[in-house]
Amino acid sequence: MKAKKIASSLALFLIISILTINNSCSERNETVSCFPNSSVSVQLNLSLPLYYKLQTVGSWVYVNEVGAGTRGLIVVRTTTGFKVYDRNAPHICPDKDTTLEVKNDTSVYCPKDGSQWILITGQPTDNSVAKIAPKTYGYSYNATSNILDIYN
Repeated sequence: MKAKKIASSLALFLIISILTINNSCSERNETVSCFPNSSVSVQLNLSLPLYYKLQTVGSWVYVNEVGAGTRGLIVVRTTTGFKVYDRNAPHICPDKDTTLEVKNDTSVYCPKDGSQWILITGQPTDNSVAKIAPKTYGYSYNATSNILDIYN
């Protein structure tokens, strides 16, 4: 009887351990562990010529100002607001050719391995090597002043 109890307890422990490991893997961060962690705090005046494109849905700009992370940001105007992507590839450690870029005004592209994501949504394309989306940042937009604040 005691042996059955120990075996049952051990089996239960193993099942819980496996479930915990699986859940922790599925809830991992949205990037690889070597992704640079930097402060992002940028304010964009969309009335300025440099950012004027962001007044049109589907348009995008690179932001390389102080406070825009280690490699800058890609800011895209969507139908519901904005998407703000980090330019570091989310799926591989930073290297000289892992800075994300916009390709054909429709996708975000990693030159290192050819991974691609849909510009407006950040979803990996079918032929993408990466299965996780680029890291995104929060924002607030004041339509009256036309100011976009980006932060993490």
